[in-house]
Amino acid sequence: MPPVLDTEMPAPAPYSLYLLLCKGGVIYAGITNDVPRRYQQHCDGKGARFTRSRPPQKLLCHSAVGDRSAALKLEYQVKQLPRAKKVAFVQSLSKT
Repeated sequence: MPPVLDTEMPAPAPYSLYLLLCKGGVIYAGITNDVPRRYQQHCDGKGARFTRSRPPQKLLCHSAVGDRSAALKLEYQVKQLPRAKKVAFVQSLSKT
């Protein structure tokens, strides 16, 4: 008798929104399901085009969001904010 295959898929890793402080004081927002790996990609120049020309100096914060769709929506909202509101957003996440 052949072995029984486990058909249950592992639950996908939750997505996180992360914000980076980049060269020139610019704040970059992105999403990932593996923050340390993605941050290293940015540092190695293999991340987004934006961070290739403005290398990250620091990971400001990250927050688990849930699924990819929710993370994309939140990323879009954060990217629309002026810098001062992004800084306030980072501070609000740091308090939790």
